[in-house]
Amino acid sequence: MRQKIVAGNWKMNKTLVEAQSLTSEIANMVEDEGPSDVKVVIAPPAPFIYAVENLIPEMGQIVLAGQNCHLEDAGAFTGEVSAPMLKSLGAQYVILGHSERRQHFSETDEELAKKTDNALKNDLKVIFCCGEPLEIREADTQNDYVTKQLTNSLFHLSAEQFKNIVIAYEPIWAIGTGKTASSQQAQDMHKTIREHIASKFGQDAANETSILYGGSCKPDNAKELFSQPDVDGGLIGGASLKSRDFTDIIKSF
Repeated sequence: MRQKIVAGNWKMNKTLVEAQSLTSEIANMVEDEGPSDVKVVIAPPAPFIYAVENLIPEMGQIVLAGQNCHLEDAGAFTGEVSAPMLKSLGAQYVILGHSERRQHFSETDEELAKKTDNALKNDLKVIFCCGEPLEIREADTQNDYVTKQLTNSLFHLSAEQFKNIVIAYEPIWAIGTGKTASSQQAQDMHKTIREHIASKFGQDAANETSILYGGSCKPDNAKELFSQPDVDGGLIGGASLKSRDFTDIIKSF
């Protein structure tokens, strides 16, 4: 049985007080309303991870993630955050390869392979993002594009290491463009990703890998998306900044 996961990526939002308030609201709502079989991951800005860690119940359903980490453990990299730092703050996961990091910070597949290695070395689980822009979707080459991202950044891992990878598919063309990815389009890509994982790590590993949908998932479309056989949850952006919306998404399984 694959782990159901709903992860909230807060991006560069909230002040410290706002982050603490949102964390408390989510924790209380999940405890009161949320299904117990869904892993909830919240990824606040790095400066707030330690401050919100003690607001999360110890039962372990809700865990923390970093939004990014450097490929080195330490060094002269002003402004960067390392995997050991995230781990020491209480994070259990880190998001790598988000479309915004690829676009705005020119992160490459090769760099992300090194970041993944470093995160796993430091006992962080990785939510690895992949996805295609509009021109790739319009050319109908999205399957090759996405599977190449996975091959370049993850297929050097051992089967044991890969157990600590969660995949998040982002249809970049459907985020903030007015275009919409249908639940069938999401399912088709998730199925392609799962088949690609099976080609390298075997069918059992593919069956056990959680694949999240990261394309403008909201309370009004989450249930339909999560009902697809290869969609195991969501990587949530804007809706994760509102405790009611985020909890309703968690309840959509």
